[in-house]
Amino acid sequence: MSEEITMREKIKFLEDKLSKAEEAGGEARVEKQHKQGKLTARERINLLLDNSTFVELDKFVEHQNYNFGMDKTKFLGDGVVTGYGKIDGRQVFVYAQDFTIFGGALGLAHARKITKIMDMAMQVGCPVIGLSDSGGARIQEGVRGLAGYAEIFLRNVQSSGVIPQISAIMGPSAGGAVYSPAMTDFIAMVKNTSYMFITGPDVVKTVTNESVSSEDLGGAKTHTSKSSVADLAFDNDILALREVRRLLSFLPSNNRSKTPSRKVIDDPNRLESSLDNLIPNNANIAYDMKELILKIADENDFFELQKDFARNILIGFIRLDGDTIGVVANQPKVLAGCLDVDSSRKAARFVRFCDAFNIPILTLVDVPGFLPGTQQEYGGIIKHGAKLLFAYGEATVPKVTIITRKAYGGACDVMSSKHLRGDINYAWPSAEIAVMGAKGAVEIIYRSQSLNQEKIKKKTEQYEERFANPFIAAEKGYIDDVIMPRSSRKRLVRAFKSLKGKKVNNPWKKHDNIPL
Repeated sequence: MSEEITMREKIKFLEDKLSKAEEAGGEARVEKQHKQGKLTARERINLLLDNSTFVELDKFVEHQNYNFGMDKTKFLGDGVVTGYGKIDGRQVFVYAQDFTIFGGALGLAHARKITKIMDMAMQVGCPVIGLSDSGGARIQEGVRGLAGYAEIFLRNVQSSGVIPQISAIMGPSAGGAVYSPAMTDFIAMVKNTSYMFITGPDVVKTVTNESVSSEDLGGAKTHTSKSSVADLAFDNDILALREVRRLLSFLPSNNRSKTPSRKVIDDPNRLESSLDNLIPNNANIAYDMKELILKIADENDFFELQKDFARNILIGFIRLDGDTIGVVANQPKVLAGCLDVDSSRKAARFVRFCDAFNIPILTLVDVPGFLPGTQQEYGGIIKHGAKLLFAYGEATVPKVTIITRKAYGGACDVMSSKHLRGDINYAWPSAEIAVMGAKGAVEIIYRSQSLNQEKIKKKTEQYEERFANPFIAAEKGYIDDVIMPRSSRKRLVRAFKSLKGKKVNNPWKKHDNIPL
């Protein structure tokens, strides 16, 4: 009888501990979090994961710091909730920083909880999702907090290209806290409530005498349109978590597993007759490349990344007959689709991600060349443009290309040409493949001759006849086929199906030396 009572007491003690751990920083702090339009760590995890699948680890961990009276202030869990669960039935590991406890600041125990689940994720080959809401390193712990961050950084490095790493910034992320998300594959932010900066507005004011708000310095709009630090931005926590789930649905669990395939009702042989009229008769008139992407994709679904940064190029994921495909496409509506410093960096990193995780790449080409000008040259377009060239050349995944209109100059080569190991390269009848546009070419070729306007016009027409069509390239085998625009979806589905067994090995090397 006494043993039964003892066990009851122990169970009651456990129940009390569990209840205490789930109180977070207390009712007042939780209420404050809600008033700011933010969810708590546990609420975020519950929304992110499938119902009742979360298994929490290290719920009873406490910090072991005795400086500055910290021994008198301890919370179960030490400001971060960690564990694993499922998204669409697939296992993921997750951590969510709790701003109601020490402002989500990272101490050694806090860091060890995170590194534990990161190590487990690597061992079993599952994605890691980090929900950040932290003021940075815990000042009271000094170097131990810094050591904790460094341990996380190392895991980010080791995990890169092995398992998908997704960061959702759902509050402040300051100081060293920004570098862990920066090494992950994708960053989502929440508008008006999340911030990323090395030093806050007060420090900036002191050091540089610049007056700037938190939002302008490191808010979601800044990082999705100016800095390119973040890939996605959403209006609130709920939307952000929903779209993180959607993003994960396109990705494999690790670099050796297949991308998830979905059953779709969309006919793989569907013809889109409207695409026959997508390209304007006037070569100087823009059109929306996104229209093409949506019309060829399963169920017109395109998960676009970094849509507000370097808008002259489009990147993101679609499905073709249920299979994930990464898309890189010039956007003629912005800067005529020219490649520049920002678009090259943006697309190169995406191509590298797709290659690392065995996601086939579709490239849609309408590029007049690289953007000229002193700003581009001084900004390093030579090195940054080389990043995209390098990424495509190195990639061993299936690569299918469609040239819709212009493919001029070095940019023609860069955009997954046959010469950079493109597998299947198509062109529409409207494609123009040349060193440069007809008028500019004529002016250079015949600049030693004094040609009147009539002769310039005639020479231009001759140049256009020879180069403003895809058949010369097709004759030489640089284009595999000239296809009807309406049949693009059908041809792409067939092309990618035919390449499923592709195996290519690059020469052995420790790592490449592409300029970072």
